[in-house]
Amino acid sequence: MEIERPLEGKKILVTGGTGSLGKTLVRRLLTGEIGVPERITVFSRDEAKQHFMRLEYLHRTAATDEVIYQNSQNVLQFRIGDVRDPAAVAGALGDTDVVFHAAALIQVPSCEYFPYEAVLTNINGAANIVRAIKELRLPVETVVGISTDKACKPINVMGMTKALQERVLLEANRDLANCRIMCVRYGNVIASRGSIVPLFVEQVRNRQPLTVTLPEMTRFLLSLDRAVDTVFAAIRTGRPSETYVPKVAAAKIVDVAKALMGDQELPIIFTGIRPGEKIHEIMVSEEECYRTVERGDYYAILPVLPEVRGDAEFTPALETEYSSKDQNISGDELRELLRSAGGEIERFLTAAG
Repeated sequence: MEIERPLEGKKILVTGGTGSLGKTLVRRLLTGEIGVPERITVFSRDEAKQHFMRLEYLHRTAATDEVIYQNSQNVLQFRIGDVRDPAAVAGALGDTDVVFHAAALIQVPSCEYFPYEAVLTNINGAANIVRAIKELRLPVETVVGISTDKACKPINVMGMTKALQERVLLEANRDLANCRIMCVRYGNVIASRGSIVPLFVEQVRNRQPLTVTLPEMTRFLLSLDRAVDTVFAAIRTGRPSETYVPKVAAAKIVDVAKALMGDQELPIIFTGIRPGEKIHEIMVSEEECYRTVERGDYYAILPVLPEVRGDAEFTPALETEYSSKDQNISGDELRELLRSAGGEIERFLTAAG
């Protein structure tokens, strides 16, 4: 059943709220499109990013941003803390209704070189949230964990730790009857920090060779707003222990490079696969597809634990894995998708014609 305005009057905590996804999520929350919250708290460990994010809202007075600006003055708060710290997490969760857990280490090479750091943030961070809600009997109603396609059949540390983050969160529904915990899983966010697209834009601007790992490499592609749409879909219609996956386009990375190149003819250099990198990404595995149902523009992966899933009948939406290697887009269709990311990417493509 869909909840029309599920965040109306709610007290919200966004962990990792100064990251690419977190900032877009906060902006969308401030529009009140699924309810005007009583409070939004950005919880992160980087005081500089919080400072600049606060300044952005203090100076946002344009008429087109009036609703966001007014709401930011009334409801937006900032709190320094680290999801690795149980006491900081417990303090931030007090008097919270809804948690969006976006704090994570997400750079694949970094996690390969510092695997235990990824464990501390990606696994222990989620465990600290669950433990605080359980042990302190906190009145948290909903938790949405932000995951990644790399958590599906993981081969790298980032994916492995995010897969365990999913399980830590989703399993907790067995003991938390009054708290709905879900995850969302999505692919490469076009304009996010560390994405290949901003790198290609910079290389094209400077008329440098474009660096691609392998000719056959593919990725799912979506804008930050589409990622937030997925989070909001889970909030509206998700059930305990489900994982929401958006239906999105995929493309070969070499075609992304060509789409951004436009009419220019720049060389493409193949640099080889990086530590922990996949050739193709998967958002629903072959094993998960038999417990995946369709919810409009999304797939919902039902819980792996039968006692959480229940015995209601359902029709699987997929017969095989949902992989980026299938049904790739290119050319004008790909350029329009990249343009939908907005911001610098849109301005770059518009200027390039």
